[in-house]
Amino acid sequence: MNIVITGASKGIGKAIAERFAIENHRVIICSRKEENLKSIKDSFPSILTFLCDVSIKDEILRFGDFVLENFETIDVLINNAGIFVPGKLTEEADGVLEKTIDTNLYSAYYLTRKLAPKFIEQRNGYIINMCSVASFKAYENGGSYSISKFALLGLSKTLREELKPYDIKVTAIMPGATLTDSWQGVDLPENRFSKPEDIAELIYTITHISKLSVVEELIIRPQLGDI
Repeated sequence: MNIVITGASKGIGKAIAERFAIENHRVIICSRKEENLKSIKDSFPSILTFLCDVSIKDEILRFGDFVLENFETIDVLINNAGIFVPGKLTEEADGVLEKTIDTNLYSAYYLTRKLAPKFIEQRNGYIINMCSVASFKAYENGGSYSISKFALLGLSKTLREELKPYDIKVTAIMPGATLTDSWQGVDLPENRFSKPEDIAELIYTITHISKLSVVEELIIRPQLGDI
């Protein structure tokens, strides 16, 4: 299988990339941090990497070109890249909404549109969008992040309807608090978080079920509940 993942040099994205690479699937990832890309390349030389700030339209489109140059077919696209800036809408800094939407929503929108003709030509494939429990439940300090994730869930639902006739599956993954850099500095024990590897395992599993079924939405929370 040929797998494309955005924002995959750390956290959930990295765990997903490694899970597929371990099983000898071909993987292309992007990240805006060159040192992070080098680190994952050192561990998994087979993974192709691309330096890219997904919040910039021209760069995410160039990443799409890179994918099309290296993969004759695309089996799975995982729109994983995202940022989280905690705060209230009424108090967050000017520009937070724009940056968050550019990263969390528009990157998925533009890359999916870029690669959609290939999926449609194939009449096969899987698109997975990394949403959040904040896609359906507002949080006090969710601010612009929650707005972007509500929108990404809407994008996922729309894509699913449009692509059904071409046998292309679309899944919205909605994790709760997961132990990534977004929670760095928070004074909480590890058992209050889900593990990135658990999400990676679930994604690997749902991409291997028969063509007759699709997991439309998947919610995964820490066992002890939301933080």
